[in-house]
Amino acid sequence: MTQPLRVDELLAAARAKAGSDEFGDEWFLEPLCALVTSLNDEARLSELGLAMTRRRLTALLVDRLRLRALQRRHPEILDVEVDLAAEICGLPRTGSTLMHRLLAASPRLTSTLSWETAYPIPFPGEAPDAPERKRRAQERTRMFLELSPDFGDIHTIEWDGPEEDVILVDRSFASMSFESFYWVPGYGDWMRTADQARAYRELREWLQVLRWQDPARAGRRWVLKSPHHLTAVATVLDTFPDCKIVMTHRDPVKAVPSYASMVRTICAQYSESVDAAAIGRYWSERFAHALRDFASVRAARPERFVDVRYDALVADPAAQAGRVLDALGLPPNADDEAAFADYLVRNGAQSRSAHHYTTADFGLSEQRLERDFAFYTEVYL
Repeated sequence: MTQPLRVDELLAAARAKAGSDEFGDEWFLEPLCALVTSLNDEARLSELGLAMTRRRLTALLVDRLRLRALQRRHPEILDVEVDLAAEICGLPRTGSTLMHRLLAASPRLTSTLSWETAYPIPFPGEAPDAPERKRRAQERTRMFLELSPDFGDIHTIEWDGPEEDVILVDRSFASMSFESFYWVPGYGDWMRTADQARAYRELREWLQVLRWQDPARAGRRWVLKSPHHLTAVATVLDTFPDCKIVMTHRDPVKAVPSYASMVRTICAQYSESVDAAAIGRYWSERFAHALRDFASVRAARPERFVDVRYDALVADPAAQAGRVLDALGLPPNADDEAAFADYLVRNGAQSRSAHHYTTADFGLSEQRLERDFAFYTEVYL
């Protein structure tokens, strides 16, 4: 019988691998314990899934140790300025990835890249252009797509392209990523009531590390993206007082089952027992709760939000990206427009198969979704 995950064993393995035992503030143990409990009790991990999860959690802990070690060696990192122009969020499958990659193409903006969210800290002796981390990121992407061959038809992965900053937040263990990769409703309940302020302070620290490594980012503002930020909109605004929330809007009747399909695909990597109907119900309730919280925060600080409708984005992506840039105080220029056009050509050249699913596959109905999200659609769609 496989052994369950144990927090003390994960910590010990990370300390041994990192050659360090200085985690700093151990506030992260609460979310880690909540996650491990849920993984053991609810996730129905396969033998392979358990092994991959143990490696992943250990690697995240190692990165925490390596972050603290790097900060001790280079205290100047803590003085690096983080100028966040925007966090793009919205329900998954609402065009937020397209908007993110368009804006990240602007020469005046920068974003977290896939390889550096996977490996944010230089390996000992590694050259400044990070050849080993990039090699590992390419291999990691290849293996992920082998385990989930349909995933690339749902969400395009570019190992060297812009990627969600929530992958950095994973190292706090307070992240919606874990709800998307595993069946962990107990952990999700914990997340709904958690104060994520310390996780977002650590996100700022990770951005400092990335900016410190790359002088080419000087003078460029960050544009980041993840649906996770819907779970902590007020915290985002408090942590980054100059940033705006760019909110992408699409009918939840389309967005919710599409995301449930993605989650089912990912969860199948880790468990041989995946309940599609349970996944559908869970994410329908999760997103309805998040959107209600979003509405209350927005009502208090409306000047911090920029709206993008999915249909308008699909009809003219470059125009919508330019409109958002203008709202961020960066009126688009010829270089921005050329960068948008170049990205759209590259994106259009990527081959994708059709993404097949039905609402009923996930125990949902269009009528129920329309009713449950009417409070949102009546205002924003």
